Amino acid sequence: MEVILLDDVDNVGLRGDVVNVARGYARNYLLPRRMAEIATPSKVAELQKRESQRARHEARSFEQAKEIAATLEQTQLRFDVKAGPTGSLFGSVTPTDIADEIWRVRKIRVDRRKIGIDTIKRIGRHEVPVELFQDVNVIVRATVVPEGGELPSEEELAAMESAERGVDETAIPEQQSDGDLEAVLAEEDAAIAAAEAEAPPEPELEPEPEPAAEAESGAEEPDEADTAPAAAAEAPAEDDAPNRADNDAA
Repeated sequence: MEVILLDDVDNVGLRGDVVNVARGYARNYLLPRRMAEIATPSKVAELQKRESQRARHEARSFEQAKEIAATLEQTQLRFDVKAGPTGSLFGSVTPTDIADEIWRVRKIRVDRRKIGIDTIKRIGRHEVPVELFQDVNVIVRATVVPEGGELPSEEELAAMESAERGVDETAIPEQQSDGDLEAVLAEEDAAIAAAEAEAPPEPELEPEPEPAAEAESGAEEPDEADTAPAAAAEAPAEDDAPNRADNDAA
């Protein structure tokens, strides 16, 4: 389904582009949020006519681009937008918004895709790089102001940004240098050494007595010579046993 984008849509296109998207995505998301409209032949023709008129005011040569750059250097863009108390925008200022504002105040056409800045989401003073031609670039100054008010000072802007991040800059300790870190480590090592020196020595443990089995194993075994007579004395008794039996029988 072809639609004409009325806003810059991430990963889809920039405002004024004719893009082809899924029918459900268009009907359920883009069209209800008024981020696009159906690309009828009459609307596409009107869009092309407007773009061709603007193209006449685009830089077509190096010399012409230098003249346009000199004009844009003296240009101050202003955007009055809705913002919260910390300076965050409820919407954003896109490259297309910047290109449209340049056209409105100077009638100079610049390519939206050659505006070198992301969407602006905070109030403040911003420098916007723009490529007009090959090797011809210019910085355009843009001021984003809260709707119905004036731009705070630089100090107030910095404080508002810090408040939004939830960071108290005064509470952030200064980062220690390498020398300071080495001194801290040396002090810690000295404290550990002193604590070890003051600690009482550990008591010496008495050796455990050897088990009785181990003591008995250390006794001397009897000599073979001592056991031999006993064996010899027993042997004749076994040999005489048959003779006594014969004598008893007689």
